[in-house]
Amino acid sequence: MIKFTCVDKMYPDGNKTLKNINLKIDKGEFVFLVGRSGAGKSTLLKLITREERASKGSVSVLGNDITNIKVNKLHTYRRNIGIVFQDFKLLKDKTVYENVELAMRVIGENPKDIKTRVMEVLQKVGIYHKCNKYPDELSGGECQRVGIARAIVNKPSVIIADECTGNLDIENSRKIVDLLESINEEGVTIVMATHDMEILKQYNKRIVAIDAGKIIKDTKRDQYEVIV
Repeated sequence: MIKFTCVDKMYPDGNKTLKNINLKIDKGEFVFLVGRSGAGKSTLLKLITREERASKGSVSVLGNDITNIKVNKLHTYRRNIGIVFQDFKLLKDKTVYENVELAMRVIGENPKDIKTRVMEVLQKVGIYHKCNKYPDELSGGECQRVGIARAIVNKPSVIIADECTGNLDIENSRKIVDLLESINEEGVTIVMATHDMEILKQYNKRIVAIDAGKIIKDTKRDQYEVIV
């Protein structure tokens, strides 16, 4: 599903953020990606979404090597990836419905299918009753549910969640991870970056720990020693 082979990432200023990353994530896995700020978590996720390109080695997603994918193919590739952001990235001048609807419109989905699908995912994430509200009228937890609805509306195979609970309290964080877990149970692969140790304690998932650009641990929760 997702495979990194001997991957380095170096920026033009000489900063090497990832060093010899070898990682395989199978279809349907739920993986927590952990590490201190600046450890390389976000860079690794950006290689999966192809916002960044590996300086060395190869990155394969869904059976395709995306390391040198052509720019005109990126749009098609990214249809298979749903992204959930820490700061939600909702359009404030659009309603909940319109924020989710837009994700379908930009890929040219049939207008006849859009309303049914959007209302279906809003129901799934528990925000159906707020479909006509604007982001400023929602709580942080509700905004993140809209973000998840937007991420899943086009039925992706992979969801990338970058610190998606970072702006939420522990109760709302748990509800968001529960929601992601339910989506994962349907066969969607989840890769979630987090620094929230309370979340790690509550879910017995695979944990991949990064420090200074290197993978230093790859294990389950019950074998994971918290890095402080």
